Amino acid sequence: MPITTTRRRLLAGSVATLALPAFARAQGAAKPRLTAISQWSAGSDGAAITALGKKFEEKGGVWQHSPVPGFTTEMMNKLRAQIMAGDPPACSQLKGPEIAAWSKIAPTVDLDAVVAAAGYEKVVAPDLAKLHKPAGKWIALPLQIYSTNMLFLSKRAMDKAKADKVPVTWADFNDLAEKMKSGGVNHPIANGGTRPDDGQKFEAALAGISPAAYRAAIMNLDEKALKGPEIKAAFAQVRKIADWMDPNVGAQHFSTNLKRFVDGDMGMMIMGGWAQGVLRNAGFKFEDFVIAPGPSDNSKPVFLLNADAFIFWQRKEPDLQAGQTLMAQLVMDPAIQTMYSQITGSIPVRTDVDLSGEGWSEGQRTTAKALKDAIASNQAVLSMAHNMAQENGMTAAMIDVITEYVKNKSIKPEQAATRLAEAVEGAR
Repeated sequence: MPITTTRRRLLAGSVATLALPAFARAQGAAKPRLTAISQWSAGSDGAAITALGKKFEEKGGVWQHSPVPGFTTEMMNKLRAQIMAGDPPACSQLKGPEIAAWSKIAPTVDLDAVVAAAGYEKVVAPDLAKLHKPAGKWIALPLQIYSTNMLFLSKRAMDKAKADKVPVTWADFNDLAEKMKSGGVNHPIANGGTRPDDGQKFEAALAGISPAAYRAAIMNLDEKALKGPEIKAAFAQVRKIADWMDPNVGAQHFSTNLKRFVDGDMGMMIMGGWAQGVLRNAGFKFEDFVIAPGPSDNSKPVFLLNADAFIFWQRKEPDLQAGQTLMAQLVMDPAIQTMYSQITGSIPVRTDVDLSGEGWSEGQRTTAKALKDAIASNQAVLSMAHNMAQENGMTAAMIDVITEYVKNKSIKPEQAATRLAEAVEGAR
């Protein structure tokens, strides 16, 4: 059953977001305890949240994290079940427009007091802050940022292609892919075949062709833009990407290709910064790959923003309220955001964290600069593939079309564009 169908049913009988006046006073009245749900269980994501839990315990708290491995939808299923049972976690992973939608299902915690005490709003990008205070009150806190369209290049594959320039536009990208193929790289593209991965290929293609068309079609669901020439051009670019991939990838995760990518059997990967954390966690070295902004036809960086966050659910128990206060303080702490991003490969939400020192990679510094430049040129847009641009139901409808297109070569770009517009209308 689609998740939105159930959520809509829930919304019909939902309660409004409620403040919790005792929240800011709770710490100190009881030993902090936190019940939390996320999908982060293994790899760099698992290591990062485990490290966060240890920091929570060092502050005297009791950390009770229940990871739900797999995709976000599976984590949401558990969250929905607990809310329906009247036992929501003290906080849970949630992001983008889902924060506003789910906040209508059960009362959330008013975090304004702790956010003001930390001065957090001053160091968060305004558009990102809006997503976390949907009714004007902070109810969720962003922790880390990724760009989903970073370009990872295999050093060995570049050597095979006798190439030393990082592609800037899609034409550059396509030219390098052909050079890699001619140079003996069996599969110039190392992406996987999961649904979010397919969504990333499309959003990277469209945003790189025209950030304005992406904003109109994908973020604003403008009917004319959805039928525009940029959509067809994006599908045509996605076909090229798919043709350069290993046809046996199927629905596999991108991480299954990492050794072949580092060995130079595969050449490029369009992926979020989390791939750096996965590569490093697998034992590969920074010298094995290069990270650069994804292709952009106007040569200015395009940043497809994906931000992980925690939403806080109202609980009456004093120890859980104290745990929520402690968790909120930790999430906003620059030292914690530094620790977290250095494990996962993301960049901190806080714009005042200095990335020039040890522990940061050139890829992370490049990503941070790309975000700054993209904001300056109005080319920072929200990721569709990772539920930042639309709610999960609309995202699922669009990715259904995209992933079928990636897997079925008989579908023409024009047909895919028509199907995408129809899918959006059906999901409105």
